[in-house]
Amino acid sequence: MLAIAGCIEAYRTGHDARHGPRVPWERRLSEEDYLARLAAGSVSYSRDVQPILDSRCVVCHGCYDAPCQLKLESFDGLERGASKTPVYDTTRLQATPPTRLFIDAENVQGWRSKGFFPVLNERGDSPEANLRDSLLFRMLELKKAHPLPVSGALPDTFDFRLDRTLNCPTVEEFDDFEDDHPEWGMPYGFPGLSEREHDIVVKWLREGGFAPPPAPVSAEAASAVAQWEAFLNGSSPKERLFARYVYEHLFLGHLHFRGLAPREFFRLVRSRTPPGEPIREIATTRPYDSPGPGEFYYRLRPVQQSIVAKTHMVYELDDARMRRYRELFLDPEYAVDRLPGYAAADAANPFKTFVAIPPRSRYRFLLDDAHFFFSGFMKGSVCRGQAALNVIQDRFWVAFTHPDADPVSNDAQFLADQAERLRLPAEKENSPGIGDIWYTYRALEEDYQAAKAAWLRAHGERGGTTLADLWDGDGDNRDALLTVFRHFDSASVERGLVGDTPLTGWVVDYPLLERIHYLLVAGFDVFGNVGHQLATRLYMDFMRMEAENNFLRFLPSSIRQAERARWYKGIGARINDLWQSPRWGMGGETLIDYRTGNPKQEFFDRVRAGFGKAAGRPDPFTGCGVEVEGCGEGGEPALPPVQASVERELRRLAFARGGGVAFLPELSYLRIRTGSGGAEDGWIYSLVKNTALENVSMLFLEEIRRTPADDTVTLVRGIVGSYPNFFFDLDAAEVGEFVDAILSVDGSKAFGRRLVERFGVRRSNPAFWRISDWFNRRYLEASPVTAGWLDLSRYDNP
Repeated sequence: MLAIAGCIEAYRTGHDARHGPRVPWERRLSEEDYLARLAAGSVSYSRDVQPILDSRCVVCHGCYDAPCQLKLESFDGLERGASKTPVYDTTRLQATPPTRLFIDAENVQGWRSKGFFPVLNERGDSPEANLRDSLLFRMLELKKAHPLPVSGALPDTFDFRLDRTLNCPTVEEFDDFEDDHPEWGMPYGFPGLSEREHDIVVKWLREGGFAPPPAPVSAEAASAVAQWEAFLNGSSPKERLFARYVYEHLFLGHLHFRGLAPREFFRLVRSRTPPGEPIREIATTRPYDSPGPGEFYYRLRPVQQSIVAKTHMVYELDDARMRRYRELFLDPEYAVDRLPGYAAADAANPFKTFVAIPPRSRYRFLLDDAHFFFSGFMKGSVCRGQAALNVIQDRFWVAFTHPDADPVSNDAQFLADQAERLRLPAEKENSPGIGDIWYTYRALEEDYQAAKAAWLRAHGERGGTTLADLWDGDGDNRDALLTVFRHFDSASVERGLVGDTPLTGWVVDYPLLERIHYLLVAGFDVFGNVGHQLATRLYMDFMRMEAENNFLRFLPSSIRQAERARWYKGIGARINDLWQSPRWGMGGETLIDYRTGNPKQEFFDRVRAGFGKAAGRPDPFTGCGVEVEGCGEGGEPALPPVQASVERELRRLAFARGGGVAFLPELSYLRIRTGSGGAEDGWIYSLVKNTALENVSMLFLEEIRRTPADDTVTLVRGIVGSYPNFFFDLDAAEVGEFVDAILSVDGSKAFGRRLVERFGVRRSNPAFWRISDWFNRRYLEASPVTAGWLDLSRYDNP
């Protein structure tokens, strides 16, 4: 064995010696040198290579769940390379140092010191070495040598589970990898690049893999950046506290200047350097961690990478926004005697840190863009995680208490008095234990709910809830009502009340909205240990139940317990009820005069009717019942006759329950071809399966809590979510047959035979990339600011 090991080491040493030692070199050229290379016939990275990486590689290699941490949205990620250390690790007992691209290392050598290895050649600069020692080239060549079959499901040699053990070979280890897994070339589990695409990438690699300098910020955006950086770096304590509050809520967002270039975005960061100088971002794990000694400044840093939908949360800036900030934070009369510190016990608690800012101002700030903040809960650092997301139902509706009518959200003294009870487990960073959640934080939550109920009893003027207690979006803000979809291990948020009346609803007030942000966004560390992540999940149980109980307070007291019992069935719910009191704050009677036998449906019908523009149009598939001709078309342009016929057929699915619906993927996209003959023809519909569960009280064992007979599907025009599980491609004339096939499916084999083979787009389909490109292109055309590349890492293999 020693002799064999010595031979292997001698071989590897000799292999490495052929091209010299590994030394990163500068691949970013000056503008002048780059243009000279293009003039001499070199491949353009920005024009030719990055678009190929976007459409064929970024669709899996983005966010923290990029396999082997190889992020290909930018040249910086390609240069950084890959790592054998996964970001998502449910067995990690100690937090691992963050490895955020653009933040946690300043150059390639810095990433090498953190364990990243190259996928581009870093040895002798010759055409031969540029290919032979490029892991990217070897992976592409492997796929070319071993293409996928052109039909049928892929064999079991492919593992598409998100929690699969990843093989992350270095180029020195690639010969063994190739022998063991010849079919695992890139793109993994999808058709290979076209001959033209392959030739372009190979030519670029052979030439040395050079790239231009980062694109400059447009003149219009540079002017806006200067204006906003001056505004956010005021010197008074009041201005500095306001800027800190805004930063801790927007740090994950992609900031966009309304009316300027649709694909130009910025991040709000803390920098050692003042406006006008190159940004030196301060790398902290959480936005409220101490920036360290010395001055720092809030800066707008350009987003220099391709935009992927799963992390793209747009927040618009313009002159009206700046005036709004002044109205909320700077014009009101309040004193900031001293600036708060950054000790975790206080900084993790916004009710302590920002006690000086009127809570109404804070709440209004969050409500103005409630969709953005809820998207942060669903699309923030948790790029994946069934265990993290099984705390919520598959679909529910969200409304908010009115900032003027809700006494709790307006009472600064009450919230200041309750700050200790509103503590969050992030205050212990990576050291909270399960016992902390089950005892300490559970007791704090129950104490807060008791104090809140007593305060409402003492100060209630009307004696019960009314529809006036809900925020109506001030007449036109469509963020007033939201629909949340859970897609097993991802989630998404849509404006308005989408689909039929769901099982549950949430009513969210200021303390709840703020705590969820600091729990799931500001305070969540994706690189944290299992204790931190488990504590976050368990505490979110309290947040969900509080929101649900707020909703129940708007229903007649006589049905509240029975209604809640429909949400929490089975042994898991009974066990959960043994150790906590889940019926906080449900005392008192509503003043809403219900007139039907279905108060929940009536409640949402009244909300929709009373919210005006903020409620949006009725759902086109469920808004007025399955049998009504032209349902949902009132108040909007008449649909083309063919599309109206398509939607009449699809509407049959909107009221189906169980049966074939249970065999649908979590999220499917339909391309309905119009028959006009053009390559771009067709309409997009999203089919969102609502997976029914007995309860969401348990962390694991979801399968035993499944009730497939209660599964439903929500249909939505256009794109919903970021992770499609399957594409269907069919002609408008085939929609009736497609719906019939779904309704008649009675098993997984029938699903494959009746649906997938006839209408589906399997991974092996030679036309897969053409259809995938079509969905991405149409998404960008429909939403030029908010669209991003769709992620295919969850794509099914039926």
